[in-house]
Amino acid sequence: MTGPLNGMVDGHAMAARDLALSKVPEVTLVFWIIKVAATTLGETGGDTVTMTLDWGYLAGTALFLAVLMALVAAQIAAKRFHLFLYWATIVASTTFGTTMADFADRSLGIGYTDGTTLLFVCLMAVLALWYWSEGTISVNTVSTPKVEAFYWAAITFSQTLGTALGDWAADTGGLGYEDGALIFAAGIAVIAGLYFWTRVSPVLLFWAAFILTRPLGATVGDFLDKPVANGGLALSRPLASAAIAAFILVCLLVLPQRAGRHPAAAGAG
Repeated sequence: MTGPLNGMVDGHAMAARDLALSKVPEVTLVFWIIKVAATTLGETGGDTVTMTLDWGYLAGTALFLAVLMALVAAQIAAKRFHLFLYWATIVASTTFGTTMADFADRSLGIGYTDGTTLLFVCLMAVLALWYWSEGTISVNTVSTPKVEAFYWAAITFSQTLGTALGDWAADTGGLGYEDGALIFAAGIAVIAGLYFWTRVSPVLLFWAAFILTRPLGATVGDFLDKPVANGGLALSRPLASAAIAAFILVCLLVLPQRAGRHPAAAGAG
């Protein structure tokens, strides 16, 4: 059937798709500012529970996994974009990533190098399964519970990978926390340059930037709370976490954010 009725049906279908896509925020500079702050909070917050409160890595991982699963379920069940729910889920994923990576690297004795490699393989496997299932890994396609499950799985593995990568760079790589943060910041700057001045797939650049913002936040968080002898500032973990959380809250309340299409083309990837 063609004509006005068909156009009306197509219009309703497009409107429904746009509503589903509106559950994730538009990727702007504000998005990346809050993302880096959230990853830093994940590092200091995770260390607060596992080290300062002495819960240990296993208990801390179990706690944050439960919180993450509850928030992901709420995010998937939501009918539209909820600013605070989305960012709470991001913070939960990065905090779980911190404790999970520390548990694997330190409690299980996997080590930074092997842990980073294992997590990279897991992330690539999730992205490969997502691509195999949907034909793309673009965040523009996050419009069904199945794709959103892939989305949050990829985010969680990228957060965990970022923690391990940050620790590897600072410790095994010998960069220290300050130099490690500078290296990852430079990497993000390169990705931004590729986005603005080349035709490299925006989808691939998005995921590369998403991964690299995690070790940037991890190294900044470690720089804030690790002992001076280890290259840190030895700040109070709870105090640093509270300050970063307050900064994120101000950003959410003051800086404009809206649901919308990501800069990546939906069919690329």
